[in-house]
Amino acid sequence: MKDMLIDDFQYTAQELLIRNKSILDLITKYQDSNSRVNRAIIKAVTQCGCMTISAHKQEIPDDASLDEMKTSVESHIEGLLCENCRDAIERDIGRNVFYLASICNALDLNLYDIILKENDRIRMLGKYNLR
Repeated sequence: MKDMLIDDFQYTAQELLIRNKSILDLITKYQDSNSRVNRAIIKAVTQCGCMTISAHKQEIPDDASLDEMKTSVESHIEGLLCENCRDAIERDIGRNVFYLASICNALDLNLYDIILKENDRIRMLGKYNLR
């Protein structure tokens, strides 16, 4: 079922993309949509204030195991997204995924297969993936 959803999304993106079919246009649209995601997150902090970012150096003990490292690092996010900010960020991420699917279409790649392969890679390496 999930593969059908992703394939359907990628097919729909191919059908709806009319003006920006050039790979150059797609790359710049993808980059622009990514910056809009970043901007929407920043606006949630600076304009709405529904969440805050309290960034500081991550304190990881030198002798920490991988499991201890996982629990000792933080996201630096405090608070929860309000409904308006959540909607804006979801919309911008959706647009970003649309252009990602469009790039896959232009390069004759299947987004679902890419997700499966990446999932296999990260599962195979497990906690040693360290991203």
